[in-house]
Amino acid sequence: MEVRKPKIKSIPYEEFKDNEGLESIIEELHEGGVNVVTGNLDQLINWGRSNSLWSLTFATSCCGIEFMAVGCARYDFARFGFEVTRNSPRQADLIMCAGTITHKMAPAFKRLYDEMAEPKYVIAVGGCAISGGPFKSSYHVVQGIDEIVPVDVFIPGCPPRPEAIMYGMMQLQRKVKIEKFFGGANHKQTAEERELGVSNEELTYGKKEPIVVNEVPADFVNELKKEGDK
Repeated sequence: MEVRKPKIKSIPYEEFKDNEGLESIIEELHEGGVNVVTGNLDQLINWGRSNSLWSLTFATSCCGIEFMAVGCARYDFARFGFEVTRNSPRQADLIMCAGTITHKMAPAFKRLYDEMAEPKYVIAVGGCAISGGPFKSSYHVVQGIDEIVPVDVFIPGCPPRPEAIMYGMMQLQRKVKIEKFFGGANHKQTAEERELGVSNEELTYGKKEPIVVNEVPADFVNELKKEGDK
């Protein structure tokens, strides 16, 4: 069967921004037997990034056990693309701080964050990582890791349930999906911008309010329980 291949040399800028012009070109290509899919490349890339977040293996106290539970068979966060955990910050784009950060540990934590490649994200798990937890009045505990690094999602609890951790991870996925990748999340910082010590997200959008998981929907918990029973 002969397939007619229409030749389109170029598209004027005015037509490229016009949906009707694009639709007419797509119809012409379809008539010639060419399959065409149109969409936003930012959305496609962010869909892949949100479903392949690689978390740094990082737990400093009891909340790490909850993170381990999320990775096991009953909850299985591999369904959402989080199953790859890395031991090197250079291979990770998510650091899930699960546990207490002392002033002695804080420089190491900051160094790990700085070694991660942009775009990178931080989730604070449990009361200790968020505000110091039961050690809030102690002299040796950091009163929340947001004093050291920018936090994207707060998951409160002592410790939070695995369902809450999974729900918080899904909130981060939604945040990644609406980012601007080209010139935004993957923006190459200049020497002056690096001296500011802020993330590309803050450079592009300004300081954003982090997501706080105040409540996990009952429907979400029940659905997880049903899948676990199966």
